Amino acid sequence: MKFATGFAVAAALTLGLGIGAAQAGGDAAKGEKVFKKCKACHTIEDGGKHKAGPNLFGIVGKKAGSTDFKKYSGLKGSDVVWTEENLDKWLTNPKKFIGKKTSMVIKIKKPDERMDVIEYLKTQK
Repeated sequence: MKFATGFAVAAALTLGLGIGAAQAGGDAAKGEKVFKKCKACHTIEDGGKHKAGPNLFGIVGKKAGSTDFKKYSGLKGSDVVWTEENLDKWLTNPKKFIGKKTSMVIKIKKPDERMDVIEYLKTQK
């Protein structure tokens, strides 16, 4: 009985880790397509202008609110660094991540699309 229970737990963990690993790496080409909906408010080019939101070139690994974008609300002065994990949480629900002080309203509900966008953002450096 204990062997069967242990085996079931091990199998469940293996499957769970496999799913997490599959989601961990996104597809930058797909992410570039998904990012098109972000372009209404953000640029991604090196030295690009800010729009309603900041330019996102080189954002991965950067401290949130650390650019010269003047309209930060909620992120300026935070301790957030844009890791893959934080970007995933942010893109899932910005207001839940940082609070109601953000003007970011777009959410990317599908985990694979979020991973793809994050992978695309990682290439922009």
